[in-house]
Amino acid sequence: MKRNLAVLGVVALLVAALVWAGVQNLRARRLAAEKAKQVPELAMVKEGEAPPTPTVSADSFVGDLDLRGKPAPAFTLTTLDGKKVSLSDYKGKPVLVNFWATWCAPCKLEMPWFEELRKKYADQGFTILGISEDEDEPKEAIAKAANKLGVTYPILLTDHKADKAYGDFAILPMSFYVAGNGTIVEQSAGLGSKDDIETKIKKTIAATGAM
Repeated sequence: MKRNLAVLGVVALLVAALVWAGVQNLRARRLAAEKAKQVPELAMVKEGEAPPTPTVSADSFVGDLDLRGKPAPAFTLTTLDGKKVSLSDYKGKPVLVNFWATWCAPCKLEMPWFEELRKKYADQGFTILGISEDEDEPKEAIAKAANKLGVTYPILLTDHKADKAYGDFAILPMSFYVAGNGTIVEQSAGLGSKDDIETKIKKTIAATGAM
C-alpha cells in the first residue's frame, strides 16, 4: 500500500513538472514570436530618424488581463546598479509602470517620449518605472540601450513574478498607469501614439489629485 502511494506521488510530481515545463515553453514561444515580429520593424528605423506614428492605437488590445480599476500588484525589484525599488516607494504619486526589452522595437520608439513626458510632468509628482524583460542580456547591455535612448528614470530587472502578476502578457511594450492610491487607471499594450500616452498620464495625475 505504501509503495503504491509512493509510486502515485512520483507520478503526480512528474505530471506537475511536465505541466510547468509546458507553460514555460508556451510563454517562451509567445515572447519569441513577438520578438521575431518586432525585430524587422526596428531595422526600418535608421539612426537619427524620428519614430513613425503608429497606425493602431494601443487601446485596441489591453493584454491577457484587464487590470484597470484594480489595485496595482506590488513588486520589489533591483535596479541596474543594485538598488531595491518597490512600487510602494511611490505611494501618493502617479506612476507609469512600463514593461520593455532591448529587442523590442516599439519599446525603443516610445521610451524617448516617456522621458520627455516624465520631465514635463515631474513637478506634479509623475514618475516612470521601466521593467526590463530581457533574460539573456547582461546588465551592461540593458544599461547601454537605456542610455542610448536618453532614459534617466529607473530601469528595473524582472524577477518574472511581476509580469505574471500584471497578466503574464505575450506582447511588449505593456504599460500600466497607476494613481497615487495604487489603483491602475489605464493600461495599454503595444505602441500607442505620443498623444495617447500623454492623455493617459494626465488622467493618472488627475486621479491622484482627486484622492
